[in-house]
Order: sequence, then structure tokens, then C-alpha cells
Amino acid sequence: MMGLFSQAGSHLRNVTGSNAKPRGSSEDDKAPSDTEPDDTSILDENEGSIISSLISQLRVGMDLSRVTFPTFVLEPRSMLERITDFMSHPDLIFGAEQCDDPEERFLRVLQYYLAGWHIKPKGVKKPYNPVLGEFFRCQYDYPNRTQGFYIAEQVSHHPPVSAFFYISPENRVMILGELRPKSKFLGNSVSTTMEGENRITLLGKPEDGEYVITMPNMYARGILFGKMVLELGDTCIAKNEKNGINCDLEFKTKGFFSGTYNAISGRIRHNNNEVGEVSGRWSHVMDYKNTKTGAKRIIFDAVKDGQDVSPKWVPPEDQQEPNESRRLWSHLTQAILAKDMEAATDAKTNVEDAQRESRKKLEESNKVHVPRFFVQKDGRWAPKLQVPQDPKEATVAVREWIFGTINRSDEHSS
Repeated sequence: MMGLFSQAGSHLRNVTGSNAKPRGSSEDDKAPSDTEPDDTSILDENEGSIISSLISQLRVGMDLSRVTFPTFVLEPRSMLERITDFMSHPDLIFGAEQCDDPEERFLRVLQYYLAGWHIKPKGVKKPYNPVLGEFFRCQYDYPNRTQGFYIAEQVSHHPPVSAFFYISPENRVMILGELRPKSKFLGNSVSTTMEGENRITLLGKPEDGEYVITMPNMYARGILFGKMVLELGDTCIAKNEKNGINCDLEFKTKGFFSGTYNAISGRIRHNNNEVGEVSGRWSHVMDYKNTKTGAKRIIFDAVKDGQDVSPKWVPPEDQQEPNESRRLWSHLTQAILAKDMEAATDAKTNVEDAQRESRKKLEESNKVHVPRFFVQKDGRWAPKLQVPQDPKEATVAVREWIFGTINRSDEHSS
């Protein structure tokens, strides 16, 4: 999930000042020794020369949504698809409603959330910014012969808002949320404030209400001088108001002289009484310690279990609609995979120009964009679907709502 943040910071230092050295030309240019190799990227000469145009756009404190990033910083998939990383380990939350202890149910929900952060591409990449009206949909087929369904849509352009909905009716889990990222250039770093939240419902325990979890912020440090590194930072909040349980989860940034990368810590409280502690590294192993008994257990081991990701079925591109993510960005994706930066730039520009023209026509006709799958209710985005109570009926209704008459015979899982 780390690719929500732009890679631009990892490259800016290459072209700042006449004394700047090419990346990798000295020991000083190497990433910190306690970071992972996949957390860094090395530019070639052509990429480095293009960054000068990016730097010329930057002003301290400016909103980076107005900055045009070069295509080599992009991960070849849309933000709408990237959100599915959080649905990669469903076994962590399936069956949570069967736990009698509300604290255990809370911990199972927290596991689901924390297990999504370790997934990221090699290097530090930025997914495509979705255009207004773009959507991504997929289906999961689980070993127990049940299904999960996911739909995400870009419901607003200014400000950018991505709404998403996941449900596995027979596994009694529903997740609804939205993301509103805001990035700023801060001099020697870039920050992304991740506004929005995940709202999880255990359908088998409706009396629990919603489990609400916010997002940490992201920082690319050392982009102009010093050591370059990308971090999650600050505090996110997980809470279940009906049972009076909450956790202030701190994603720790490394101190200048001490500390480690990717560390987390949090205290779980039940009716204001501390009942447990969360600690570890989100990129490696995370633990939970029961304050009352002292018992300790692993929440998630990204090194051991991180590759056990549930595959998703996505309609083949020839059955997708023009504004469906993989079809919409197909030429850009092909060019990135072929490392053809010129073709990638043209493909990206074509999509963005078409989007600007579409918005212009809407404005000239005094019309507003109406999202296809979501509607705003009481300040929150909700799916345009009343989900049936019966799990089997819900499975049929959700599948038809998301996929319509798409032929499933042509399988494509990823």
C-alpha cells in the first residue's frame, strides 16, 4: 500500500545544484543501511535530466496535485486498484464475528488493516491518479467456495476522492471507505496527508456497529540533500464506539540518531482501561501483548505470510468499459512495462487531455458529474445498493450490481 505516495522525492536530489552527483556515484548516495533494497530506486541519465522540469514547478508548501510527475515514477496500476491491497489477507478477518470477546473481534479487524501495508512494488512508486468517473471492479473466489466483491470509483476531481466498497456476504464482512490524499512539497521532504477512513462491519455482529480506522501520513525525506527514505508517520485511530474500544496506533518515523524504520506501536483501550499493546514493524513482524495476562502473540508476519495473497478476478480488457481502470490506462501500462518513457508520456497525456475536455463539456452544459456506483449521504459516500440480509441473495445481488452481464468464462486472476 506504500505506493500511495509519489516516488518523485527519491529522484529530486539527482539534479539539485551543479555539484550534484549521479545516484549511486558514491557511498553517500546510498540509502540508509537498515532500509529494504526494494525501498529505493536508481535513475538513469535520461530520467535524471527530466527531473529538472519537475523541480522548476515546486514551491515550498504547494499542493502537489497541480504538479505533473514524469511517467517513470508511476506504478503500472490505478490508485483504485491499489486499495485492494487491504483485501489481500481475508483470513485474518473472516470469522471474527464468531469470537465472543469484543476485544478479540477488535484485534481481528486491526489485523486486517495492518496486513495491507507491506504490499508495494519494487522501488517507491506512485499509482495512477484516477480520473473522474474511472472505476475498478474485481471478484475474489475463496477456498471455502465463497466470493468477495470489490468496486471503487473516482467520485470527485476537486478535491480528488476515491470511494470504495468490499463485501463478502457469506463470510459476513463489509468494508466501505474513501481516500482523499493531499501532497505538499516541504523543502527537503514531501508529505502526503491521507484523509479518509475505512469503515468495517462484521455482518454477523450488527450490534457492534462500525469499526472505523483512519490512515497514517506519508513522508519522503532527504529529497534534496542527505539520505533519501520514505516513511509512514503520525497516528491513526482505530475505534469501535459500540463496545467502547479504541487504539491510537503510531507509525513511527526514524529519529536522526536513533530508532528504526517502519516501526509501529499502539495501546488498545476498552472503556478507557488499557487491555493490550501493539508493537513491531509493519514491513516485518507485528505483535500483540495482552496487558492483563502478559501473553504475547504475532498479529502478522509479513516476511513469512506476506506472499500468501488472495488472487482477484478482473474482467478481461475487451469486456471492460472505456472508463474502467485497466482498459483506460492500458497504453500507459504497456509503455511503462516496456520502459518506453516517450510512449508512456504520450499515453498519460492522452488520458488526461480527454478528461479535461470531458469536464469542460460538463461545465459548458451546466451539468455535474453523477457517480455510477456511489452516492453521498450525510457527508459520506455509500454504494447505490441495498444489500439483502440473506448471504446467498446478497452474493447474487452484489455480483449483478457490479458486473452485470459480463461473461466470466474468460478467466484472468491477478
